[in-house]
Amino acid sequence: MDPSLYKSVTTRRSLKYSYYFVAPTGRKPVLLFVHGFPSTSNNWRYQVAFFKAQGYGLIVPDMLGYGGTDKPTDYAQYTLSSMSQDVIDILDAEKVEKAVAVGHDWGSILVGRLANYHPDRFIAFAFLAEGYAVPNIKFEDLLAYSKQRAGYELFGYWSYFAEEDAHKSIEKNFDSFYSLLLAEDPKLWLSHVAPTGAFKAWVEADKRTPTVSCLSEEEVKLQSEALLRGGLEGPLCWYKIRVSCLDIEDGKGIAPESYFIQKPVFFGGATQDCVSLLALNKIVIEQYTKGPLTVKEYETGHWIMWQAKDKLNQDLLEWFQTL
Repeated sequence: MDPSLYKSVTTRRSLKYSYYFVAPTGRKPVLLFVHGFPSTSNNWRYQVAFFKAQGYGLIVPDMLGYGGTDKPTDYAQYTLSSMSQDVIDILDAEKVEKAVAVGHDWGSILVGRLANYHPDRFIAFAFLAEGYAVPNIKFEDLLAYSKQRAGYELFGYWSYFAEEDAHKSIEKNFDSFYSLLLAEDPKLWLSHVAPTGAFKAWVEADKRTPTVSCLSEEEVKLQSEALLRGGLEGPLCWYKIRVSCLDIEDGKGIAPESYFIQKPVFFGGATQDCVSLLALNKIVIEQYTKGPLTVKEYETGHWIMWQAKDKLNQDLLEWFQTL
């Protein structure tokens, strides 16, 4: 992505955000792409190139803790309500009245909160791999529910990521950590990501596995370097706050009627994702979407925007054209 098209803004809570910006041509809307963990704005490069050529406006931030954006290490800075307002501050800086929000992974969680807190600022909402997360669900309840429905633990790795010094072991054996997240074999997540303690054991043993074939070795290297430059302490705060009581306190500001999304919704599920399960995400998003719902399935693991980039781009384009 062209470095000259990056801008920065200081939000009302005095945090600097870096973001890629392209103005729309004609009457095309602005698309907001929100990345997840562990990523930067550059993870959307295939979507940026495609939709820029189509004339869409683009706002693609480095989210809090990543890239050129500030990286506080106090997890209290990472409340979803505050980060939602940070995104609105970026829209305000560019005088964008309404946008279409697209999220992946933790970006999907934040897009859901944009729908809860700021529905009037958005035309529609898209969720990739990870679906809509209902507010005010305790971490322990999420673990129990997901195990009951899936038949196995889904989020056992969160406990490791929320440990105070997790960033140290991850940074020490980063290639091990990143190879598992980007594993070519998505079934490895069943045994080495989902169960409690398994991801930590993998990293501390410095195990490696081939990464997704859709990315070149150079792409993986550049992504690794970008993440290590900023360190993992900030990004892991997204998990620390989720397993704390502070996350629940933060969500109490959402009125029950705002749990439901009244705008058009797109959900792109990954059939081979063993953690963000398509079937479970589909149940929730169908229940809480009151506007038009579009569901697409991709024969990929978690990284839909790379592994199915052409199909995803075309599906999103067709959906955008209906809005």
